[in-house]
Amino acid sequence: MTYRFVPFASLRQQPTIVVDSTATGAALVLAHWRGAPTPVALRDDTSAGSVLRALRHPAAPGLEAAAVTANHFDVDGFVGVWSLLHPELALAHEELLRHTARLGDFRESDWQQPQAEHALQLVCWLNAKEKELFYPPFGAPRLRRREDEACVEKFEWFLPRFADMVRQPDSGRAAWAPEYERVQRAVELMQSPAVQLTCYPDIGLVVVRAPEPLPYYALFGPTAGYDIVLSLYDAQRYELEYKYTTWVDLESRPTLPRLPLAGLAAQLNAQETSPYRWTFDGITDTGPLLRLAGNTLKKPERYADPDQRPLYTSSIAPQVVEQAVVSFFRQGYAHMQPRRYWTWADIRAAAPPSAVSKA
Repeated sequence: MTYRFVPFASLRQQPTIVVDSTATGAALVLAHWRGAPTPVALRDDTSAGSVLRALRHPAAPGLEAAAVTANHFDVDGFVGVWSLLHPELALAHEELLRHTARLGDFRESDWQQPQAEHALQLVCWLNAKEKELFYPPFGAPRLRRREDEACVEKFEWFLPRFADMVRQPDSGRAAWAPEYERVQRAVELMQSPAVQLTCYPDIGLVVVRAPEPLPYYALFGPTAGYDIVLSLYDAQRYELEYKYTTWVDLESRPTLPRLPLAGLAAQLNAQETSPYRWTFDGITDTGPLLRLAGNTLKKPERYADPDQRPLYTSSIAPQVVEQAVVSFFRQGYAHMQPRRYWTWADIRAAAPPSAVSKA
């Protein structure tokens, strides 16, 4: 079967496979988005993973559609679309592509795995060329364009060039090297005695104590299996984040639902004596943050690495913040059990009253 990429707006003009998105009228949806109608046999943690499963099940209903689309450009969605257009090469490099999609979406990586270095190079190359030639993630509104329209140019540029990077990543070294080297330095720091990780498996929380803010690919690298990261940096600078793993439907493991962070922010603000206030994002944001705020961060800034946005000094000691966070989630999750396939309605209904008190 030979596939072709089409703009999302032309979805209903021909039978179309939709990747890493949802849409009525699609011949087949291959997406890990919460509630997406991906066939049970093709579900995977990443949308690219669902595509790779589909390539191994060519008789799956809907795969006969020749058109492929997505409503946005990111690493996972791009790898999924590209894999449908290059099925033989994709299956020959399946583990690499799976690792790349997971790193791109969840920022997780086992650096001991043989594909980890190549996957990081691919992700850094995609990031670098996207910023150089187009606009950053979540940046389309600044151009007064819709993402589903603006992203077409990205797909059309990257789709014919990605195969060379899969085969010979050194061909793109000039583009991927700066971010790759920055991440590698941060990974070395993460693996050093200067950084301490404390895990709370009962609530899916990892606490990272580090001297300075770190790139996500290093910070979240060792957090697979966990869904909340509390970063405690020197000079009493902090951030709490729900990972993207709780925005999507994971196939590999159950998760706990997101709790609204208003109640936790209220507790911290009651103790905070600095000029700043603890603010939080809503639970439907792709990666909700709880942090001390100066000016409100725009979405591209929240998506950017922690070392690329301002972090302010709190008056609260780190052990007090950690205890407040642990207590908040233990109380909120006291009567819940992890499971798969939460709906957003389920998640809103699951929040105990104490978790949604006003900040």
